[in-house]
Amino acid sequence: MKRILLASALGALAACAPANAAVIHTVQPGETLWSIAAANNFTTRALAAANGLSENSNVILGTQIKIPSVSEAAQALASGTPLSSSSSSSSASGAPPLGGYTVRPGDSLTAIAARSGVPMIAVANMNGVDPSKPLLIGTVLKLPTGASVSSSSPAPSNTVVPNAPPYHTPERVSSTTISEIAAAHGVPSSLANAIGWQESGFNNDLVSSANARGVMQILPGTWSWINSNLTPTPLNASSAADNVHAGVLYLGQLLRDTGYNIPETIASYYQGLESVRREGMLPDTRQYVNSVMALRSRFGG
Repeated sequence: MKRILLASALGALAACAPANAAVIHTVQPGETLWSIAAANNFTTRALAAANGLSENSNVILGTQIKIPSVSEAAQALASGTPLSSSSSSSSASGAPPLGGYTVRPGDSLTAIAARSGVPMIAVANMNGVDPSKPLLIGTVLKLPTGASVSSSSPAPSNTVVPNAPPYHTPERVSSTTISEIAAAHGVPSSLANAIGWQESGFNNDLVSSANARGVMQILPGTWSWINSNLTPTPLNASSAADNVHAGVLYLGQLLRDTGYNIPETIASYYQGLESVRREGMLPDTRQYVNSVMALRSRFGG
């Protein structure tokens, strides 16, 4: 029976699948696990098995999916073990936000700030880092858009998330929950849902390579600003629903700031309002905006 099921699952494999070795595919705007599998003549089940995912997993813009060879797909299906070198898990990180940096040996907050041309206290506040304490190697930091820090040392494989709110928790939210929160604050539900799906696939356990957290990928500094300026009652830093709440409040502010210009609001959520006004939309931002605008139609927008 197992051989029959395996043969059925692999029945769609064809010539465009890699013959001998897997290749890496970077997720593009609007793609799903199903569409990537179909484009490579795999079943969703086979592609998911090769990458250690469930068939219902969300794939996030900018992450990588391994397209296996036919033999690798067969092995993954038969054994239930993903390809060892796969780096595609959608729970590991979302689309890499602009300005991410991982602390290397010898780095300090002062030196990173000086090399990026950003005040040290601004970097500390943005990331919820105590400027009086040494940085741990592997700490993931977000730098303002446009700031750049280069290093000759490779990024550490083990990363550290600063202990600051909001906290990532093993929760997922539904489109209904996001729609209810958005409606309560006058934000289009399709916009809030598209942002939440693009950022995390509604997964609150996700931490990006630039220290953004949760369903709406909120930075510690943004979380602090939202609590100080946009809500009379402090939000629960360990709640997936309140992570959505924070993202919706922030979207509402951006809508007001942009005169309800939807593309500019989306760009500002990703790149930062002042950066968009100063520099225009960067290439990665345009791709992000196109992806979110396409996703809105899936959520009734």
